[in-house]
Amino acid sequence: MNKQQVKKIELGTFIGLTMALCATVRSIPTLAAVGWTLVFYTIFAVVFFAGPISLISGELSTMLPQEGGPQLWVKTALGSKWGFVVAWLLWVQMFPGMVMVASTLGPLLGNTFGNVELGENHWFVLACILIIYWTITILNLKFDMAKIGGKVGVWLGVYIPVLVMFILGIFAFIKVGLVSNGYLGTFSWSKIVPDLQHMDSFKYLAGITFIFVGMEMSSVYMPRLKDATKNYSKGIFISLIGLVLLNVINAMFVANVVPKGTMELSNITQPILIYCQILGLPSFIGNIFSFMVFLGVLLQLSAWVTGPSKTIIQVAREGLLPPKFGFHRENKYGVSRNVVLTQTIVISLFSLLYGVMDDVNAVFLTLTNATTIIYSIVYILIAIAIIKLRKDQPNFPRPYRIGKKGNGLAYTVSIMLILGITVVVFATIGTSTVADAILVSLISISMFVIPLIIYRFKNDNWLTEIKRELDQ
Repeated sequence: MNKQQVKKIELGTFIGLTMALCATVRSIPTLAAVGWTLVFYTIFAVVFFAGPISLISGELSTMLPQEGGPQLWVKTALGSKWGFVVAWLLWVQMFPGMVMVASTLGPLLGNTFGNVELGENHWFVLACILIIYWTITILNLKFDMAKIGGKVGVWLGVYIPVLVMFILGIFAFIKVGLVSNGYLGTFSWSKIVPDLQHMDSFKYLAGITFIFVGMEMSSVYMPRLKDATKNYSKGIFISLIGLVLLNVINAMFVANVVPKGTMELSNITQPILIYCQILGLPSFIGNIFSFMVFLGVLLQLSAWVTGPSKTIIQVAREGLLPPKFGFHRENKYGVSRNVVLTQTIVISLFSLLYGVMDDVNAVFLTLTNATTIIYSIVYILIAIAIIKLRKDQPNFPRPYRIGKKGNGLAYTVSIMLILGITVVVFATIGTSTVADAILVSLISISMFVIPLIIYRFKNDNWLTEIKRELDQ
């Protein structure tokens, strides 16, 4: 084994890698839309969601360092059925999730050409999603797009836009101070805590929580992290502070200048244009910003087309899916044609919401809520898994352990996660319109039930047939 392979990751590098997993500009308008209450919601998301899942993932990933991640953890604790359910949910959450991400392309393209109204047109947004997603799907089948676009996409779609937004936001705030008609308005301590009599802002809680979805993936770096037992918790804590500051400060600047009642959740260029207006800067800065983020999102989408499908290829090869699906077959780039085409067809069906509903903000919020709730089911299963493994395998080596001795702290952290998810789900459903609540519930329940039905009818011949084909 060469030195490059065993080189340890320093704490600073680990913090950067962890932040990169969750860093995004897409969630900033959602966070800004709740005004001063964003402080309370962000603390809630960190304490009851991001923090617990990071600590739990740290223990489980060192306990079970083999490839598989959440699917392996749940499978070891709760059996192959629930491991399959986790693998399935991690795949299908991208159906509404990718539509949500791709929905930003329409407004970005409209702003690139200085046509803001075009980006707000739901038919234009739908056309952009369908044309662009099918194009990058075909390209992924022909070329190694994940290798081509991943790193460049993060810079264009995340790092540079966040920095530009932050700098413009600071200068705009220095010039105008607190704007009375913005989402922030004048400050009072009472505005930080949600008003339980007017619970409208609760509908954004899932979207705010979604900022931290993916934190568990940082656990993959544990085996290579220098002095992991001490540095993992420290790195996660610092990363969370960094993410909170990055999102909260930017969201506060945005909430200050966007006039109340006009926030466009899927249009990240809106605050940039307002900043330019305040600072007397040319509007073409907004055009350049839009085009840059458009390219970044495009490249990131391309990289994500094949990523989640790897898990489904693996479970198909374990005989958990019918051979006739063809999900076990890969091309020379490690891409399963049938998996990628299936997910693109389903994503296209989800995108038709933009044809049925003309309120772009409402569709964006519905898709965000559905994605968050599907992902939350995975997190509940992970929380149950650590409790079960602590009970059934108390002496199993745990290089990183929540609490030096006893199970009290691990159980508390797990219960906090389950409690946090319960609050998010009820807040989302309870504050949505009846139609939206039914739609989000149907999406989430159906995505959860489908793998249970498939597993119920699982046939031992599936594995035999798949192995025979792969051995040829």
